[in-house]
Amino acid sequence: MMPVILPVNGISPQWGNDCFIAPNASIIGDVFMGNQCSVWFNAVIRGDVNSIRMGNKVNIQDGAVIHCTYQKTKTILGNNVSVGHNAIVHGCVIEDNVLVGMGAIIMDNAHIGTHCIIAAGAVVLENTRVEPGTIYAGVPAKKVKDISPELIQGEIQRIADNYIKYSNWFK
Repeated sequence: MMPVILPVNGISPQWGNDCFIAPNASIIGDVFMGNQCSVWFNAVIRGDVNSIRMGNKVNIQDGAVIHCTYQKTKTILGNNVSVGHNAIVHGCVIEDNVLVGMGAIIMDNAHIGTHCIIAAGAVVLENTRVEPGTIYAGVPAKKVKDISPELIQGEIQRIADNYIKYSNWFK
């Protein structure tokens, strides 16, 4: 079994060094990811209608969907971004060092600042601005507190680093 890697309108997905792409992941169209990224089982990164750009050390966990909106919104993920299982990231900007929890949804034109956690199951509505260094939770997602330096290291950084370790098991 091989991952589904498809060009759209002559534009093929590209990725940097030391990346892992699970055998049943799908990466389509105008997608670029940096170094040490991982795309896990049943994840879909669909750059068919607009571009998707991902930095280094990004992990897209099992069942997550990364997409955008035709002629409207691109999706941009910074460095050290973890997108949890079954999350949906759609037409938004996520800055560096962010953890998107399992099953969270981030809608078009949302902007997630650096050093943030979007809690599991949270729904970040269209055009929401999530200020740096905060935790957002709920439906719709609202700020619940400022993030501590311990959470930045203990959760955001730890998970990004762990996914590099996990991906090495498959190489």
